[in-house]
Amino acid sequence: MALPESGNHTAVTEFILLGLTDDPVLKVILFTIILCIYLVTVSGNLSTILLIRVSSQLHHPMYFLLSHLASVDIGISSSVTPNMLVNFLVNQSTISYIGCFIQFGSAAFFATLECFLLAAMAYDRFVAICSPLLYSTKMSAQVCIKLVVGSYIGGFLDSFSFALSFHYFVFCGPHRVNHFYCDFAPLMELSCSDVSVSVAVTSFSAGSVIMITAFVIVVSYTYILITILKMRSTEGRQKAFSTCTSHLTAVILFYGTTTFIYVMPKSSYSTDQNKVLSVFYMVVIPMLNPLIYSLRNNEIKDALKRQLVKKILS
Repeated sequence: MALPESGNHTAVTEFILLGLTDDPVLKVILFTIILCIYLVTVSGNLSTILLIRVSSQLHHPMYFLLSHLASVDIGISSSVTPNMLVNFLVNQSTISYIGCFIQFGSAAFFATLECFLLAAMAYDRFVAICSPLLYSTKMSAQVCIKLVVGSYIGGFLDSFSFALSFHYFVFCGPHRVNHFYCDFAPLMELSCSDVSVSVAVTSFSAGSVIMITAFVIVVSYTYILITILKMRSTEGRQKAFSTCTSHLTAVILFYGTTTFIYVMPKSSYSTDQNKVLSVFYMVVIPMLNPLIYSLRNNEIKDALKRQLVKKILS
């Protein structure tokens, strides 16, 4: 079936977001909790970026990639959290058609970008542990820039497929989105046009991203595990494991949550469970990433101590 003309949905001016709850008391509680989480997310990730920029001992490929991951975490959280906080304070949560389009596209862009950056960081750990003598060559500044630029291009292409699908959705019924932000599934349910093409395009695009990045991560860590098991020194094994645990934790949290949201059959869990998982995926994980990397990484902790000592003595 041919895609509908874009003019068919120009009459839509806004959507009503049903949000997480209608209970006014619970709204206040959630507003306070999520506001605190968002403040920790922004301050934590900004601190990570700043620390990496000012600390010469952190001017390595792994931390260059980590600084971009921190920027992406701010982007993911900021694409939905400020609007969600405002909606906790009003009786009816609304978002304009353009605002919904921007939120929908930006959430897809930053989520895809995070997948590619996590894969790039897995490759970085693979080279560092499996080919340490060639690390400076294989992970040169030019290679790092290419990995980051490629990640941004991949994020743009995937989000473009989602934005194109949104553009061709035809909304002719009640514009009540059963979610706290403009996500693909609830918007698709509101569309009164044939969405088979849109579903096929977005499924292929998102599925390709997940499969490619997951493949890179799994292969990288398979070789890393084999290399670590071959090490004779216990100290060497512990050091190798310590450089991977923070990244592996971030990978498990991110891919574990996205698998439940986008891969598991919709019949296996309710809409409310989907909303809770989305809060964890879009709001909580961006806060946890800087904590994971700072608490489990001795180089970051040492760099932070040095910067604090400099500030105190200056």
